[in-house]
Amino acid sequence: MTVTLTGTTVVAAAVVDTATEGEELPGVPGFVVSSFNPLVRETVRRCLGEPGTPDAPNPLTGPYPDSTAIVLTTVAADATTSDTASQKLVAGRVHNPLLFFQSVTTSIVGHLAIEYGLTGPIHCIAADDGADTTALQASELLLLDDTIDQVLVIGVELAANPRTAAAFERLAAAGHDGRPPAADLAVALLLRRPGQDAVLAEPEATSPGRDDAAAGHLYRLAALADRARRSLGEER
Repeated sequence: MTVTLTGTTVVAAAVVDTATEGEELPGVPGFVVSSFNPLVRETVRRCLGEPGTPDAPNPLTGPYPDSTAIVLTTVAADATTSDTASQKLVAGRVHNPLLFFQSVTTSIVGHLAIEYGLTGPIHCIAADDGADTTALQASELLLLDDTIDQVLVIGVELAANPRTAAAFERLAAAGHDGRPPAADLAVALLLRRPGQDAVLAEPEATSPGRDDAAAGHLYRLAALADRARRSLGEER
């Protein structure tokens, strides 16, 4: 299957693949244990740049604080946090409130919205089949709304642990395309309507170079981001 964007263009993109990252990702204040939240934050930072300040706002989000929507797509979400909290509960150990807070996927997205001063709508999609196309279609629908100028799409998946590996195997047996990456992986794409300072029109996620199997169900979004970054001349 090929992912095409019929009514949007990519103006910024980033991929963070921990299989090729040489250093540990920066932590996120208030988040513990899991790599999910640092992964999401670092990918968004590489896509958008630093958040900026009131005197020097971020060039990509500063003009659109109220009209930037966020769509995050995943299959297993932050399984590390969910499993850690569950194990503590079963063992009768003292609960860490942070684990319950960050087990909700919107927690890290809300954190990023605060960092970048974004007040547009936030959607988190858990799709066991066609997660990439679902996220892109949701973005196109959002951009039909005149009050939305751009959509930040985030695709994220952690490498499988024993529980999620079993879940992914069941999805595959049912004919669904959800499958985990070989290592923690996230993709970020900033989408706008055609003609809004974008340099990549109608991209297709068919460009070679990234290991499809290693990227799991995010390989099409990752290939789309790779192509966008080359076309935009980005080094992030």
